[in-house]
Amino acid sequence: MTDTNPLAERLQEKFGDRLQSVNVAVGEVTIELAPDQLIEVATELRDNSGFEILIDLCGVDYSGYGRDEWQTGESSGSGFSRGVDAATAGRLTALDDDLCLEKPREARRFAAVYHLLSIAGNQRLRLRVFAPDDDLPVIPSVTGVWNCADWFEREAFDLFGILFEGHPDLRRLLTDYGFIGHPFRKDFPLSGNVEVIYDAEKQRVVYQPVSIEPRVLVPKVIREKSADEPPPVDSGDEPQDTAEATE
Repeated sequence: MTDTNPLAERLQEKFGDRLQSVNVAVGEVTIELAPDQLIEVATELRDNSGFEILIDLCGVDYSGYGRDEWQTGESSGSGFSRGVDAATAGRLTALDDDLCLEKPREARRFAAVYHLLSIAGNQRLRLRVFAPDDDLPVIPSVTGVWNCADWFEREAFDLFGILFEGHPDLRRLLTDYGFIGHPFRKDFPLSGNVEVIYDAEKQRVVYQPVSIEPRVLVPKVIREKSADEPPPVDSGDEPQDTAEATE
């Protein structure tokens, strides 16, 4: 526990070893649970602790968490810092990778995060549950605890590929029926896998391999203006003729 908080202390005392961790940051309490404890703890939070409302549920991909390709904090006034570590799509990362098939995999990659609200207590609480298997991430569904979790879990399944065991109708929610992959995963190509076009000969919509070449994105960095820097030119105005400007 990083800070003292009455809610955090009360939850630690109530649930004890069933909580893997309790953290307090900027006044917000986050508890972490094992998947097999989720339904039991969530039910007690709803019935006995006043957290009757599930505000949101989202998936998270912690692959590469804490690593950044760009160093934008100390960028110069005239250019961008180049990528330090090749981490984004469009770079040939395989040239620097160890191609050994027995490389250890990153643990605890996919998680579901639940945002709870207690109206009576005027408190908020965040739950986090990691899927034990990165290749097939499965987390119990909380639709039996909070009915509104239905579409939230479908969204997390669609975008991150997290399977919610016990969900009554786990289908894609935002992407197309023929969509390949899960677009919010960090290893998903920025340009996607396939594209949809209208084929004039077949007179119907068809899927084909994406034709966009991968590229490295350049971050937008807001820099302070120097005293001798000229004011920016408004590119939205039409250029005036010199004669008109002097009249």
